[in-house]
Amino acid sequence: MTPLVTVMSGPHARLFACLLRLGPQQVGSLQLHTGASCAARSHYEVLVLGGGSGGITMAARMKRKVGAENVAIVEPSERHFYQPIWTLVGAGAKQLSSSGRPTASVIPSGVEWIKAKVAELNPDKNCIQTDNGKEISYKYLIIALGIQLDYEKIKGLPEGFAHPKIGSNYSVKTVEKTWKALQDFKEGNAIFTFPNTPVKCAGAPQKIMYLSEAYFRKTGKRSKANIIFNTSLGTIFGVKKYAEALEEIIQERNLTVNYKQNLIEVRADKQEAVFENLDKPGETQVFSYEMLHVTPPMSPPDVLKTSPVADAAGWVDVDKETLQHKKYPNVFGIGDCTNLPTSKTAAAVAAQSGILDRTISLIMKNQTPMKKYDGYTSCPLVTGYNSVILAEFDYTARPLETFPFDQSKERLSMYLMKADMMPFLYWNLMLRGDGG
Repeated sequence: MTPLVTVMSGPHARLFACLLRLGPQQVGSLQLHTGASCAARSHYEVLVLGGGSGGITMAARMKRKVGAENVAIVEPSERHFYQPIWTLVGAGAKQLSSSGRPTASVIPSGVEWIKAKVAELNPDKNCIQTDNGKEISYKYLIIALGIQLDYEKIKGLPEGFAHPKIGSNYSVKTVEKTWKALQDFKEGNAIFTFPNTPVKCAGAPQKIMYLSEAYFRKTGKRSKANIIFNTSLGTIFGVKKYAEALEEIIQERNLTVNYKQNLIEVRADKQEAVFENLDKPGETQVFSYEMLHVTPPMSPPDVLKTSPVADAAGWVDVDKETLQHKKYPNVFGIGDCTNLPTSKTAAAVAAQSGILDRTISLIMKNQTPMKKYDGYTSCPLVTGYNSVILAEFDYTARPLETFPFDQSKERLSMYLMKADMMPFLYWNLMLRGDGG
């Protein structure tokens, strides 16, 4: 399968993981879930829950299939953000303002925007309820509710962000605090964390570490900085080829990595962080810090955790190859809220959108969807202000590289793609449902 962001032409090229290879489609009969409908005040042929990357992309695709008037998006936020760029915002390489646009500007024209939160899902009756009490029924449901940030699961947060020296690139409210902490650094420990939960963009917690190290070198502070990556994981990266490249960088730049260390408390007034040793539960260690970057624990959105569409862990329970729900054939999931066993990235969503588009097309014709998604995802591992290792891989952690060179090497070209080309493709192709 031909991988991500390429400017090559032809049927096998990928453009920001949107130009997915079309394969033969197997057909067969499929019965839609047809439970009794709610006495809803409004009804749509396709209802999309969530106005993030997956939701907007799928709404644009569904508009072309059933007409804009038959598609609606449920999303409460007034602003839509391209979150992958926040790594560079936290390092002072991009402005936060460049990452966001009004939600109204990215909703496909003619598609109804229901400005509310999803309060309840009732797939047995083909309807959902919003937080303002409105019931909406559907023929097909696409769940794209993203992932929930659980800062409060760390004692002392989120209130600790009111103090200096601490930031987090995962929230619009705290990403600029990372840059401030970086600029204000004088001498001591610069600590970067990775939680003991699934996360979106699993490379981001260490990307900001490499950028911070580069900033310290550039500003003459490197000799005064003890850079520490405390991660709950047992390895630096899940794909061996890229892990080996990162381990070389870590050694060359004299970075300290402590594995199986989970942040459980922040004492921001004292500039202390408390970590639990996951190999020895209950054993803790207190680190003082001059700078702390927090990657929060994450989980499925609360509305999904106890809903009929969730698996035991709370994620939307979909077939990993078709993205169709395992119990409800007219329900589908995309992106971070699903239990797809791949890295949760925007590139993964782009790849999934093409597969899901074709899955729904066949189901609308009462045919069996072709099993196609191989778990393709991409993580541009930023290792400095002008270098990126472009990791691309599938469910089996097998590299799926786009370019005719070794992508485990740091390259300026890949940095420029991450910083400039990917945002352009996101706003101008992916969110418009192009590609695939």
